Amino acid sequence: MLDLRSMEYGELEAFLMELGEPKFRAKQVFSWLMQGVDDISEMTNISKKTKELILEKAYISRLRIREKYISKLDGTVKYLFELDDGNCIETVVMEYKHGLSVCISSQVGCRMGCGFCASTIGGLYRSLSAGEILNQVIYAQKDIGKRISNIVMMGIGEPLDNYDNVIKFLHNVNHPDGLNIGYRHISLSTCGLVDKIRKLANENLPITLSVSLHAPNNEIRDKIMPVNKKYRVEELIEACREYIKITNRRISFEYSLIAGVNDSEENAYELAKLLKGMLCHINLIPVNHVEEREFYKGDALSIRNFQDKLMSLGMNATVRRELGSDISASCGQLRKKVL
Repeated sequence: MLDLRSMEYGELEAFLMELGEPKFRAKQVFSWLMQGVDDISEMTNISKKTKELILEKAYISRLRIREKYISKLDGTVKYLFELDDGNCIETVVMEYKHGLSVCISSQVGCRMGCGFCASTIGGLYRSLSAGEILNQVIYAQKDIGKRISNIVMMGIGEPLDNYDNVIKFLHNVNHPDGLNIGYRHISLSTCGLVDKIRKLANENLPITLSVSLHAPNNEIRDKIMPVNKKYRVEELIEACREYIKITNRRISFEYSLIAGVNDSEENAYELAKLLKGMLCHINLIPVNHVEEREFYKGDALSIRNFQDKLMSLGMNATVRRELGSDISASCGQLRKKVL
């Protein structure tokens, strides 16, 4: 059985034409799917016969809100969504001056093993389909009742480890007959899969690439990010420079500040030297403590000093605003707690 919500527009068109339907039928069905219709019977401009033909070969993937929390501090909304097979993923909606942003998952669990992340505890169960990724945006938007205008792929999982489904999702969420969310309003975060970064550079998708760097050298990165054993810092930075050259898009480097591990003045000098001359931004993230890990964030002064040092060295660096701290809004925490 095929998931209608996982099909790109052209695939849906070909599928329906194989059933003997006219070409325009795809636009009708696609529009219903993007509006969040879960039951084909609700597609009022589709004939009963056509619906029966579709249901012989296809279905519509769904989500169920298993848990929902709303932050009393800043209104951040966190969902634990249950998939059709009973697995759970997390989705977070955050409000900014520029509108609503949704942070979505790309996999159930993660196999990257980053030492400071709750999402990777327990490893990877499976990747999400394109429809399951898209459903997070659709369901959150329907539940909140407001348009979501920005997407960050920074939830559970490594998006580039689910490459094909993520690309299909990006095409669908941007489609003018669908949610029509602009590529420039979408950020995709990767821990540094160099081969996929190079591949993504040639997809002609003007999204924002965020690279989870978290260390200025191989010695530190080896200890906290197993991916560094395969793709060394130098190779990753070279791929990032190539990405910028091909796309002419600025890269955002994510850097989780871990007290006593990567937050010294020397580390700031190393980081500035590593990224010197690149079209980039450094997003400093005070690390979230995970119960099973021994990593903690430094105090406000040490975080500010690290930022000031980078800026004095000519780097564009900001500290990420912490949202939803009272509802375990950091990725992986809620799913781990419930499981």
